[in-house]
Amino acid sequence: MNGSPLTLVVCLGSISLILSASAPVVSIPTPNYIARSITVKVLSQDFLGSGILLRRSGATYTVVTNAHVLQAGDPPYRVQAPDGRIYRANLPQRLNFGKNDLAVLQFKSAGSVYAIASPGAFPASGDEVFAAGYPAVEERDKKQNLAFTAGKVSLVLAKPLEGGYQLGYTNNIKNGMSGGPLLNRQGQVVGINGMQAYPLWDQPSVFADGSKVDERLHQMIIRLSWAVPMTKVRQMMPKAENTTVTTVFNQAD
Repeated sequence: MNGSPLTLVVCLGSISLILSASAPVVSIPTPNYIARSITVKVLSQDFLGSGILLRRSGATYTVVTNAHVLQAGDPPYRVQAPDGRIYRANLPQRLNFGKNDLAVLQFKSAGSVYAIASPGAFPASGDEVFAAGYPAVEERDKKQNLAFTAGKVSLVLAKPLEGGYQLGYTNNIKNGMSGGPLLNRQGQVVGINGMQAYPLWDQPSVFADGSKVDERLHQMIIRLSWAVPMTKVRQMMPKAENTTVTTVFNQAD
C-alpha cells in the first residue's frame, strides 16, 4: 500500500458516482440532540421551568423563556446550562414583550461555549414538530431528565390568544416544560412551549385583542398544547451588535 486514498467509481445507469475513502463523513445533529444542547433549566430558590439559549455575544448568553416561568419565583434567577453548570442570571431592563408570555435572562460564561438555537420559519398546520423541556419532579433527589416528544402542528390561529399563543400542537408537554423549545424537523426553533393541553382551569379562551373565542374553537384549543411563535420573539427582540448567530454543535457520535 502506498498510502493513497482509495477511490471507487460506481456506475448507476448514466450516472457515475466517485466515492473516496478519504472523504469526511458529515454528521448532522438530530432535533433531539439539538434540543439537549440548547435547552436550559431556569431556577430561583427552586426549579421554575425551562429556557432556550437564544443568543451569544462574547461571553454573554441570552435565554428566552415564558414570563409566567419567572413569575413563579423571585430574583435572583439562575440558569443551569446543558453541561450542568449554574450561572447567576440578570433581567435585561430594556426588553419589553408587552402582554406576550415571553421573558429573557442573560448570564456570562467565561470558560464554556454553548450551542445557540437556530430560529425557524412560521410552521404550517400538519408540520412535524418536537417539544422539549424539563418536567418538574416532586422529589428533590430525583434526577430531572429532558423530555422530548414528537407530534405535529394541528391548529394555527389567524390571530394570537392572550399571551401571544398561536401554535397548537399534539405533543404532550408537562409542568416544567414551559419555556422550552418547539423544533421543526431541521432542529430549528419555531416556538416556545407555554400552555398544556386540558388545563386544570377551564376558562373561556380569549384572543390577544380581547375578543372571546367561540365555544367550538375553544374545545379544539383545550385539546392541544400551545406555543408562542419564534417569529414573535424575533420581531420583539432588539438587534444586537456583535452577536453570534451561528449555531455551534460538538456532536461526538
